[in-house]
Amino acid sequence: MSTDTCHRTAAPTIFKRDDFVLFRDPTLFWMGKPGHTFVCRVADAFHTGAEYRYTLICLSTGQRINGSVRGDYMRLLPPADAMRDIDIAPLNAMDAADDMTPAAVAWLTSRTTTTNQRPEVPYEHR
Repeated sequence: MSTDTCHRTAAPTIFKRDDFVLFRDPTLFWMGKPGHTFVCRVADAFHTGAEYRYTLICLSTGQRINGSVRGDYMRLLPPADAMRDIDIAPLNAMDAADDMTPAAVAWLTSRTTTTNQRPEVPYEHR
């Protein structure tokens, strides 16, 4: 068996500003330290000639991880995963909202309100 079949790597991804990603700090990881993986937002992306590098903002702390982050240590957090509770909610059940986040309930409530009545035209007072 070749060594290549033992190691799987993700295909290179070019991330965009405002993408949400999971970032693993390779230094902390290989040193065996805790807290090496966290959720971030891409603040900036730039091409160094050979590859893209990224500046991230850690969502839990608000701290910037400046410009040296390689995409190899990032994984995209797809919007579909964040919205899954809304997309699969059993809206016809009595306890449908019990398993949904408050934000999901609010969004669905606002959508239901506007679909069940005529939308109001903004009134401009002169």
